[in-house]
Order: sequence, then structure tokens, then C-alpha cells
Amino acid sequence: MTLEKITIKVIVMANKQKVWDYYTLPEHIIKWNFADTSWHCPTATNDLNVGGRYLARMEAKDGSFGFDFDAVYTKIDKGQNFTYEFGGRYATVDFKETGGQTEVTITFDPETENSIELQRNGWQAILNNFKKYSETN
Repeated sequence: MTLEKITIKVIVMANKQKVWDYYTLPEHIIKWNFADTSWHCPTATNDLNVGGRYLARMEAKDGSFGFDFDAVYTKIDKGQNFTYEFGGRYATVDFKETGGQTEVTITFDPETENSIELQRNGWQAILNNFKKYSETN
């Protein structure tokens, strides 16, 4: 059984170039890539090329749990969108600017361990954290 893809989005009050940079540059990724303030992203690397690797360490600040989000880029249209594969699943991130603000849309394949709602809420919380970081820095 193939599960339906999940789509989340946010509108960031910033131009597309800034939003793209804040989403893809490791020095920014480590500032927003977590769903809750009890977590953090201590390290991130990003080789933004087809076949390049994206790796972000996500962990609880108290050290009780952590994991590496490890993905490989399969398609990139710099400044517009990209797709990556992670563990046999795919995600596409699109950036569209209108009037000085940028809509970021992520469509991803769900996994089967957690509910669709939990996955949607988790990814949306990270994207909301990205929006907050991008608009205040």
C-alpha cells in the first residue's frame, strides 16, 4: 500500500533569495531545524548538488534522544525547488515569491511508523520554526 503524500506550507515575510539561503545554508539550518524548543540541531552539512548529501543532527537538549536526518539530492533547480531522497522516501521543497513574501511548500512521502497527523504536525512545526527564524533574523 502506498500512502498519499503529505503537503505542508508557510508564507515567510521575506524575499525568495533570503528564504532560499536561510533554508539551505548550514549556518542557518542549525538555528531553526527542530520542532520544539527542547530540541536543537547542533550540526548540519549541505552539499546542494544532485547526488550531494544533506545531513542534520537533531537531538533533545537534555541528550535523551537524537537522530541524523540524512538525505541525498535527486533534483535541484537552484533558487526554485529541490527534491531529496531519505531512506527510500522523497521530499520536494518549492519556493515561490509574490510581492516580497515567499511561500515554502514541502511535499513528502510519509513513513508507516507514526500517524499521518503526527508526521504532518512535526514537519509543520519545523517549518513554522523556520518562518519565525527567517522573519526575525
